[in-house]
Amino acid sequence: MSGEGIKECCAIFGIYNHPQAAQAAYMGLFALQHRGEEAAGICSSDGKDLRVYKNRGLVDEVFTEEHLAKLPGHIAIGHTRYSTTGPSTRVNAQPYRVDYSRGQIAVAHNGNLVNAQILRAEFEAQGSIFGSTMDSEIFIHLIARPPYRSIEEAIEGSLPRVEGAYSLVILTETKLIGIRDPYGFRPLCFGKLGPSYVLASETCAFDLLEANYLRDVEPGEVLVIDENGPRSYFPFKDHPRKLAQCIFEYVYFARPDSTIFGENVALVRERLGRNLAKEQPAKADIVIAVPDSGNFAALGYSRESGIPLAHGFTRNHYIGRTFINPTPSDRSLRVKIKLNPIRQVVAGKNVVVVDDSIVRGNTAKSRVRLLRQAGAREVHMRISCPPHVSPCFYGIDFPSKEELLACRSGIEEIKRFLKVDSIGYLSLDGMLSAANQDKKNFCEACFSGNYPTPLFDEMDKFKLAKKRS
Repeated sequence: MSGEGIKECCAIFGIYNHPQAAQAAYMGLFALQHRGEEAAGICSSDGKDLRVYKNRGLVDEVFTEEHLAKLPGHIAIGHTRYSTTGPSTRVNAQPYRVDYSRGQIAVAHNGNLVNAQILRAEFEAQGSIFGSTMDSEIFIHLIARPPYRSIEEAIEGSLPRVEGAYSLVILTETKLIGIRDPYGFRPLCFGKLGPSYVLASETCAFDLLEANYLRDVEPGEVLVIDENGPRSYFPFKDHPRKLAQCIFEYVYFARPDSTIFGENVALVRERLGRNLAKEQPAKADIVIAVPDSGNFAALGYSRESGIPLAHGFTRNHYIGRTFINPTPSDRSLRVKIKLNPIRQVVAGKNVVVVDDSIVRGNTAKSRVRLLRQAGAREVHMRISCPPHVSPCFYGIDFPSKEELLACRSGIEEIKRFLKVDSIGYLSLDGMLSAANQDKKNFCEACFSGNYPTPLFDEMDKFKLAKKRS
């Protein structure tokens, strides 16, 4: 990705019946770090008490062996966060744990609720007090309300009130619960590790733990795991929703070694590249990727077009989150710190550059300039998805509509802005057909403006924080 505004969603993880559940959760979160880099947290249960530790930072920055030792128990849930609702503060880190009338509960959430502001206003009018500015806390208040007698009854009665995207792991003293919204926006996978059961946003977490992938948690499914094993129920079975799996998970977010929505991500990305080569051919000497998310699309483009694949950029893997940025005016230096063209590969060549997306366009423009400076004769930009014309309200922090380059500019204007010899985007049909399932199963609202749910609130990342102030 062109690194200019699209941020990851969040990652969730849960494990039941493991002697070192917190340590296993740490490993799972480490594999899922790409989905959220602002904060990390783990909550564990020993059957009687829930203990939580969370803080801002990467997983290996937040946790030490000492922290994990203070999280005993055989059940645990974990979360890595990018703030798609509410600012990036420690209080908004997850899992979110509370004591309530029926005991203790903790929740970790991937997604965004589109009616959070309405529900929160209702609860506050009835005297409820919120401890954060996250939409995720809504679930706690729904589940904790009377007259429900059990956690299962509370979940079944509460979920129909919520609208939007949510993959959840919920922890009580004795249960691990996985939930996926009936649209299936975000992935949630179910696996087994010996006698343990595991839930994770992506299967790459299973690979690190050497757990076996069993299946996806189905859209609309509530999967309860306790001493009696796993059991499922479906609160929406009488009122099913149209599937709306996020296609951008395949384009960018998920790790290429993961299987989500039933398919391996790397293979889908290669098909994206093949379709892109068919729709947007170019006369060039080499194909290069913008690493890392463009790698497999570039491979597909090369294989389909017959143009040799070359490594035209080298990536600096040692940039910490606290790296001091150069002045805002020096965009080229900022880009070059992360990716530097290899002069001997691109000099004198007509180059096809494959990237997964362009958002505002400033970073892409700087990369083109660097390629020119390295001696590239022609630069042909190819993007493995359609132009982004609308924000996402389901768990991705796209910028506002006004900031999206393709929303305010046509193809020729984008070409002139980036100073490329040509630019080509994959069509909507070409993108959807890269996944081997019904095209109607996917949400493509950020490319079409056709949202699968009603949009109740003023959609703003900081809407609940503004309301609180």
